[in-house]
Amino acid sequence: MRPQPLRPPPGAAAAALAGVLLLTACTAGPPGPASPSPVPPAPAPAFRLVAFDTCADLLAGLKAAAKKAVGPWGFGGDRAAIPESWAGGVPAMDMAAPGAALDKKSATPAYSGTNTHEAGVDEPDLVKTDGRRIVTVTQGVLRVVDPVTRRVTGRVDLGGQDSPLRYRDLSLLMHGDRAVVLLPEAVGLIRSDINEKPAGPSEPTGPTLLLVDLSGQPKVVGRYHTDGGLVDARQVGGTVRVVVRAHPRIDFRYDESSTTAQRIAANRKIIESSGIEDWLPRYEVTTDGRTETGRVPCDRLSHPPAYSGAAMLTLLTFDLTAPALTSGDPVTVMADGDTVYGTASSLYVASDQRWRFGPVAVDPLGGAPAKPAEVTTQIHRFDLATPGRPRYAASGEVPGWLINQYAMSEWNGHLRVATTNGRAKAPEEPTSSAVYVLKIPDGTGEAVQPLREVGRVTGLGRNERIYAVRFLGDTGYVVTFRQTDPLYTLDLRDPAKPRVTGEVKISGYSAYLHQVGDGRLLGIGQDADLRGRVKGAQVSLFDVRDPARPVRIAQYRVAGAYSEAEFDPHAFLFWPADGLLVVPVTAGDGTRSEVLALRVGDRTLGDLGRIRHPAVDRAPAYDSVIRRSLVVGDVLWTLSDAGLMATRTADLRPVGWVPLT
Repeated sequence: MRPQPLRPPPGAAAAALAGVLLLTACTAGPPGPASPSPVPPAPAPAFRLVAFDTCADLLAGLKAAAKKAVGPWGFGGDRAAIPESWAGGVPAMDMAAPGAALDKKSATPAYSGTNTHEAGVDEPDLVKTDGRRIVTVTQGVLRVVDPVTRRVTGRVDLGGQDSPLRYRDLSLLMHGDRAVVLLPEAVGLIRSDINEKPAGPSEPTGPTLLLVDLSGQPKVVGRYHTDGGLVDARQVGGTVRVVVRAHPRIDFRYDESSTTAQRIAANRKIIESSGIEDWLPRYEVTTDGRTETGRVPCDRLSHPPAYSGAAMLTLLTFDLTAPALTSGDPVTVMADGDTVYGTASSLYVASDQRWRFGPVAVDPLGGAPAKPAEVTTQIHRFDLATPGRPRYAASGEVPGWLINQYAMSEWNGHLRVATTNGRAKAPEEPTSSAVYVLKIPDGTGEAVQPLREVGRVTGLGRNERIYAVRFLGDTGYVVTFRQTDPLYTLDLRDPAKPRVTGEVKISGYSAYLHQVGDGRLLGIGQDADLRGRVKGAQVSLFDVRDPARPVRIAQYRVAGAYSEAEFDPHAFLFWPADGLLVVPVTAGDGTRSEVLALRVGDRTLGDLGRIRHPAVDRAPAYDSVIRRSLVVGDVLWTLSDAGLMATRTADLRPVGWVPLT
């Protein structure tokens, strides 16, 4: 049986409905004061990167660092092995633009884009449109749908009938007649699509990028395969940047009869016997039956003063206007990272310490758990402003851990970062959140420069943690939660003196915030009672025109449900032309789904109705769970694995159904 494609958010709304968050929300103790801390913690030291001079220096440095860090079971800290229920955050994103204006030359109708963090910076998702066509990747199949005739005009199967790709969430980016499909793994690919040999044991074992030609019947025309795990990607114009995290390919052997000290000693010997080929990420590019292989060059790697050698972040660059995929022009840093934030001129990769603050603090290397006050988030900045290969331009760190990419925002030469210190599930370790303002260096010189702190505001949500962050120009909004939801407003006009200007407490919390007009903010999250027990999905409309007195002016609730938009706001759609808000809502068991459509007025949230997808014969019920919404012209399209439904934006009257199963 195919597993359910829509999972409840870890540590968020649906997890709460399952009872996990209930234990957190009902912890005894009132919320802390919503005011800045009078005694801020000591600033974190500057964090610098240094390049390796030669391959010999690189190998020696990696071995020395790895032997210090290795434990009795090898390298720890692989986030894939950590239970999702331990994660403390909910990802969040926003819409780059309401859609494209009418193209008079081609008569292309207005259409909605993917909901993204920054204008002009696209993010991977399972559906894209350019107004002329809708392209989806569901159940391991890429399909092209004509929004005028409302039928599938082309398809390419990315995996065989029993391919694991059919059970994974895939994503794509698109530019003109080219699309890039991002696959988390290569298992189950139909390799004959690009006339290549069967996979061998020495080939890369990580994520794969497929270049698809959409000019006629869609077909795969190129493939890029590398080691590691896919972190995220961003696209500006026709340029795609892909972040991959890799680990050394070292086989540690576990001997139950040995002591801990003996196992560590044995692992250090294995590290000492490794070669440079065991560390450098590999890649393989296939175009027109020709395959090129290689590794990240030694002179493309940089390292911080202290590193373990257990993880490497690589940034790849691809030009979708070029005829074929290339090597990706890789650059690598010896560091870990999970959160990607991008603008037109910068790309940031930040480490994510949430896994260390689940129900039990764990050190994966077998040592003592880190104290909350010792945890910092490392941030690396790539300069994308000049043509050619991205350049490591700056790096730094801040106390605490990030909730998601929305906790970072570049504005007027500064990076604002919101973090939480401590574990919300450990009452003996009080939590608090803060916003730090870091000065971005001017970029002169070749050396990596530090992101220096110039201002901070602390003491937000004592004994709570951050659930949502939104930076809009020189104003910031931070939501913390434990029993009630304080929405804080922050004045960030003076980078050296950020300050809290106001707050409003409501029942429940918002997990995603979205601007819907001058002085109005939408929040998507969970309703809760006065003890913090969540009760179902809620939409809140806030009036924030007076930063000192933010107020909720409208609320809409769906009892016993959650929305995927709470933890993946690619599922969020706001169409300003009609004031139309569209979000999927799903029952607690994950099988009953519908789209909630609201009309956002100046002070109201009007219910326009619901959209449901039909059940498909002999298909699991979760195939009809609605995942995404988009607008083309005057038609609202909703997507599930079962199909695409077309309804009129004016009255939600169904006008077409395109089956995808």
